[in-house]
Amino acid sequence: MSDDGKRLFGTNGIRGIPNEDLTPEFCMKIGKAIGTFFGKTIAIGSDNRLSNSMIMDSVISGILSTGVDVKNISILPTPAVQYYCKRNHIPGVIITASHNPPRFNGIKCIDEDGTELERTKEEKIEHIYHKNAFKVASWEHIGKEILDNSAAELYISGVLSKIDVEAIRKMKLRVIFDAGNGASYRTTPELLSRLGASLVTLNANPDGLFTSRESEPKPSNLKYLIELAKSGEFALGIAHDGDADRAVFVDENGNFIDGDTTLSLFVQNYIREGERVVTPVSSSDAVDDICKERGAEVIRTRVGAPIVSRTMIERKARLGGEENGGIIYGDHQYCRDGAMTVGIILDIMAKKGKKLSEIISEVPEYHITRKTIPRKNDFNNIKAKLLKIFPDWNVDETDGIKLRKDHDWLLVRPSGTEPIIRIFAHSKSLGASQQLCEEAEKIIS
Repeated sequence: MSDDGKRLFGTNGIRGIPNEDLTPEFCMKIGKAIGTFFGKTIAIGSDNRLSNSMIMDSVISGILSTGVDVKNISILPTPAVQYYCKRNHIPGVIITASHNPPRFNGIKCIDEDGTELERTKEEKIEHIYHKNAFKVASWEHIGKEILDNSAAELYISGVLSKIDVEAIRKMKLRVIFDAGNGASYRTTPELLSRLGASLVTLNANPDGLFTSRESEPKPSNLKYLIELAKSGEFALGIAHDGDADRAVFVDENGNFIDGDTTLSLFVQNYIREGERVVTPVSSSDAVDDICKERGAEVIRTRVGAPIVSRTMIERKARLGGEENGGIIYGDHQYCRDGAMTVGIILDIMAKKGKKLSEIISEVPEYHITRKTIPRKNDFNNIKAKLLKIFPDWNVDETDGIKLRKDHDWLLVRPSGTEPIIRIFAHSKSLGASQQLCEEAEKIIS
């Protein structure tokens, strides 16, 4: 990270490798820029990566030097920090790299309404950083660090207030939950306990190396959860990513439920006629089918939770989310929220009085096959190749390039957080989506 004026914030905050990109000096300096920009008390929390203490202490030191107080709310899921900011009307900072491997970490800024900071404000922080235009407090006005342990309870109570707690308790569910050694190791078990669930937990100990499984909650990383769910002893299985802003599910038969299906189920059961749903170009056509049937509108955006959240606020949409298990429920807060997603799924099960597999079967069936490959070539060359090989497919360049023919489509885009290319292949049948994905991978490679 240099002082040459380059962009620091990516799709989800600043990401890098501690002591290479995220040095103590850099983190303190970005803390000074954040404190200078906000100029008022800032909340700070983190997930449980090994480098969090070094990075958080450095950021806090920078903020305090500008005369701004810091409320340290400790290890929490990202949406819990956002909810704390929203309820207390203060900005925040989260030290997290979400689902990225343990060698990464990051710094994410939160606005006073709990949303991830919009790009224009990030640019102002970057300008302060590059110009060294920091406020410097005199010794008697240096900020204070205040420890606050109220955020977890505030967050859990907020989720419970949006669902039918008594109806869920009456189901007396037996649930298996995999925290993946991440930041949800306390909050989601407590939430499920208050919902009357008989709970078995996996990896509910904070471990910054994610030694039990990789942080990304995909089927290949959830083999033990899926195997236990196949025993037939559980109503469902639940897993989060490292910072718990996403949730994925396994039904009572041990079948993994794609995050896109969870999003579609959410929309199907919460949408009202005349409303809008906001989702990226990477989500399946199921949302469009549901909204067409219910007289609602779908608004497509570029990939990224902050983009979806901002669009929801601008277009007055209550419902939104991404195909990766990140649901955004505006009645609660405008950000991806893993614990709220758990509450929503249990709420739907209680209201319908059905098993998870039964309510999932009511969602329009589409399949998305995903693949990531190292980014080696200029993306314009990749686009040119794809346009040449799919000449009669409709083209959408909202984010990367999306090529469509009926319900078959291919989305190829560079990641905003890692040096990789992401491929999404969509079709009515799993075989067709897999074949399209393999074809795209060969073209790009």
